[in-house]
Amino acid sequence: MTLTQIEKERYNRHIITTGFGEEGQLKLKTAKVLVIGAGGLGCPVIQYLVAAGVGKIGIVDGDTVSLSNLQRQILYATDEIGQSKVSVAGSKMTRLNPSVTLELIDEFLTEELADRLFANYDVVVGATDNYTSRYLIDAKSRQYAIPFVHGSIFECEGQLSVFNYKGGNSYADLFGEASPETAKPAGVIGAIPGIIGSLMALETIKILTGIGSVNTNKLLLYNGLDNSFRQIAMN
Repeated sequence: MTLTQIEKERYNRHIITTGFGEEGQLKLKTAKVLVIGAGGLGCPVIQYLVAAGVGKIGIVDGDTVSLSNLQRQILYATDEIGQSKVSVAGSKMTRLNPSVTLELIDEFLTEELADRLFANYDVVVGATDNYTSRYLIDAKSRQYAIPFVHGSIFECEGQLSVFNYKGGNSYADLFGEASPETAKPAGVIGAIPGIIGSLMALETIKILTGIGSVNTNKLLLYNGLDNSFRQIAMN
């Protein structure tokens, strides 16, 4: 497989990046990434992976666009309130990069759905806001031996890690047994998911291309109030 002349022009800034080249772009072209969640974190993840030229991207989310989403979920617009998130995302991402194959799953993740999807992808990105789905993604990514790129946000803070990467630690290894779900949604400053979601997309690209060092066996913590990053190593 080779890159077309159009692809060489579209992805020129990737190709001329040191250590990336056409080889890295070809790896993206043949890659398959499953994104669970098309909300605050999922919006930047999906947009950057589509723009990057990942060959196939699956998007899983059974939610619809609501007014309160628009403060941070910048893939959606006011006139799309009430519409399916995956449908809106699919339409816009096809216009952004028609060469990317999209699998749109207008459902919330279940064990049955995970068993149907995970074996067909190289990486799973967990862009969800609840513990139940995170533990399910963690268990199924271990079962199907694919890396799990995790991100989460709370008010002015965020965290990032890659679990189950080449035998590395899992989400459950770090956080223990599943925590009870909170009764109401947490607050978040709108730019925070943009920051963490962009880092999640970057980790995914690093995994697929082999450039750089993957953020595995450690947890990256970000505090937006003082714009600081801190790494915690996992045993």
